Amino acid sequence: MTNDAHACFNLLLSTARSGSIRDALAHYRNPSDAWHALSQSDRSLNHGLKGHGRLIDRGMNWLLQPDCHLIAWHHQDYPESLRHVASPPAFLFIRGRKELLWHRQIGIVGSRQPSASGEECAHYFARRLAGSGYIVASGLARGLDAAAHLGALAAGQTIAALATGPDMAFPRCNQDLYERIVESGAVITEHPPGVPALRSHFPARNRLIAGLSQGTLVIEAAIRSGALITARLAAELGKEVMAVPGSIHNPMAFGCHQLIREGAFLVEQPEEAAHILACSGFTQGAPKKYSAHKAAPKPSEAPSIEHLNEGQRQVWQALGHDSVAIDTICTRTGLTAADISSILVGMELSGWVENQYGRYHRCI
Repeated sequence: MTNDAHACFNLLLSTARSGSIRDALAHYRNPSDAWHALSQSDRSLNHGLKGHGRLIDRGMNWLLQPDCHLIAWHHQDYPESLRHVASPPAFLFIRGRKELLWHRQIGIVGSRQPSASGEECAHYFARRLAGSGYIVASGLARGLDAAAHLGALAAGQTIAALATGPDMAFPRCNQDLYERIVESGAVITEHPPGVPALRSHFPARNRLIAGLSQGTLVIEAAIRSGALITARLAAELGKEVMAVPGSIHNPMAFGCHQLIREGAFLVEQPEEAAHILACSGFTQGAPKKYSAHKAAPKPSEAPSIEHLNEGQRQVWQALGHDSVAIDTICTRTGLTAADISSILVGMELSGWVENQYGRYHRCI
């Protein structure tokens, strides 16, 4: 194993083209033989390894640690879903539970600078979908990626695709989250240990999320964003693309609206995303039966606001169509916080509103 692992690093860090490496691994079924054949046919490959000795040593030491894995293109553990992405990686570095790569997954991506309601939405969708049996895949970035990972960890497992080597978190502020993910889930990257984040690594990282997942869900994204790149890559692979609509006043929702105009599924509840994936041709097994907090009534069944009293109507109008805090409702209605709290409790018990992390939104 040591010789094969060393040969893997030689192949990866040399100047050999990725396609040539994949072909050699598929033909010889052995990294040592593949490296010997390629290096004999092109003597310059050995010279290309100069200066990479420390990276190779770091990688070999990393592999000695528990739950650290190196999977080559020819290996049976290489996820079939990643064989179809553009320029698939010849090698995958995984820390954590590598078997999760074969489970049904959904990618959840979005802005690094989301609104408070956007973060809550990502956490909520990820928690509900992880609870229904999906592995949530995202990119460990600030903002919605982190919120999606945290939501998934609250109810199940998550996988983080990295733009660095597998032994570091980027950004550094997500180090604790990285450690939590590897405890119960996994991180995956095509870069060996010790490789830092580079700008060119992020679009390549996005194709791992799109490739691993049955479908990709976008929550808050600008018109030009990495989340839309992930969505485009998923669409090119024939996978489902879903988007959560947002306020017309929120620039971070414009990318989602653009996706919907281009044919992405508009989803408002996690069970809608689960249903779309269950009906897709990529399902590896029917998802567990999903139960939402409360299914929204059909328009024909929606009760009239005539059933509300004057105070409830004021609060209902003040809520609008986004999640808002009590302070905002106070400003919009002129009512006291005590009065609004009393009104909201009654409306929540009746199923008109729902409280998520201290912010209220309409359920009907």
